[in-house]
Amino acid sequence: MKTTSDSLRCRTTTTTGRISGNASPACFSRSQSFSRDIGHAASETYLMSRLAFTLLRYLGLGRRWMLRLLALLLYAMLLMPGFLRVVYQFCVSSQVRRSIIYGDQPRNRLDLYLPNNIDSPKPVVIFVTGGAWIIGYKAWGALLGLQLAQRDIIVASIDYRNFPQGTISDMVEDVSQGISFVCKNISEYGGDPNRIYLMGQSAGAHISSCALFQQAIKEFKGDSISWSISQIKAYFGLSGVYHLPNLIEHFERRGLHRSIFLSIMEGEESLKQFSPEMFVEDPSVKNAFSILPRIILFHGTEDFTIPPHASITFVETLKRIGVPADLILYKGKTHTDLFVQDPLRGGKDELFDYIVDYIHAGDVDALAKVAMAPPRKRLCPELLLKLAGIVSPF
Repeated sequence: MKTTSDSLRCRTTTTTGRISGNASPACFSRSQSFSRDIGHAASETYLMSRLAFTLLRYLGLGRRWMLRLLALLLYAMLLMPGFLRVVYQFCVSSQVRRSIIYGDQPRNRLDLYLPNNIDSPKPVVIFVTGGAWIIGYKAWGALLGLQLAQRDIIVASIDYRNFPQGTISDMVEDVSQGISFVCKNISEYGGDPNRIYLMGQSAGAHISSCALFQQAIKEFKGDSISWSISQIKAYFGLSGVYHLPNLIEHFERRGLHRSIFLSIMEGEESLKQFSPEMFVEDPSVKNAFSILPRIILFHGTEDFTIPPHASITFVETLKRIGVPADLILYKGKTHTDLFVQDPLRGGKDELFDYIVDYIHAGDVDALAKVAMAPPRKRLCPELLLKLAGIVSPF
């Protein structure tokens, strides 16, 4: 426990900013770390603001986009009580390692969420957030990371370049590099390099599945690799996109203009290359996918942003070529219910509980800890959650 004198020593500095004789080196180290976090947060805020203005030049200010922007702002305002509590936990928790550098690009950062007690190597989830390939950000995984860490699971939430800073090949490259970093270094943080799970949500499910399946092709061809499919125990895809040509017109109707979408995907000729459902049936590489881990897809039946048919047909295709795959549909759930509203609601959550039980399957001690863990707290009033569901632009 920190005493009053400890607190005073933490605040004792000279006017030049150097530590005085009474200052604690540990306190100064924490202060430096906090200052670095604040500085990095400021630089990232500037970067995201600059990219947002660049994006507006691409999109213009048409009526449809203005209405969706207003709906998004209202949606965020309604859920703000919950978001603020998550932000507070993210900022003050000693179990979060923020903005760890995994590569050379400005967005090559990841956040680590660690259990309170790492008494043995823990399983790891590498999480790739969504955001329509445009507004993805590692902090969107904060709630999932904090809650899984409470269930004895380490989470690495990967940031990556978004459009227009990068296009789809840049995003896949960043995510693959992040996976490589985790596979090589997670043991230093108490993670088990032999129990790593890959998970993506929405656009993040698309990007991470491309990284996984393209890695299988590299290994099949004997190319140089920095991580191995064998290190990934399962893939969890939440509300994802796996066949791009099938959804171009749908996204156009939802407000993502065809020209913008094709710019993100590097042109119509590249759609197959970045559509896992299509390239897994390429006869020249079909045998590459026999080494894939189990693929488990989750989708809400009332998801109008990415229809559940996207996951249904992908699982059917995977089974047809012999890849172990499962599909779990959640009746009445929308695109954001499974990832935002339900976690903010607290208590029992079918998707969350399934993932925890799957990861800890066979580990009696871990399952016993999970059974004794306190229920997840409600972070947002039910009325606000229901209203947010009504106005959601997703």
